[in-house]
Amino acid sequence: MKTPRLALMPLMVFAIAASLLLQACNTTAGIGRDVSAGADAVTGSAERSKGY
Repeated sequence: MKTPRLALMPLMVFAIAASLLLQACNTTAGIGRDVSAGADAVTGSAERSKGY
């Protein structure tokens, strides 16, 4: 029995949306790590530069 194309459309849309959301999560996590590493570097530099 053939499944009509219209019945598969919601499944296809869900699969595409899920893959885009998962990619966005990885990108956001990577940006968060990069920003955190940059903040740690600035904090370390400021601590070393203190004169007291």
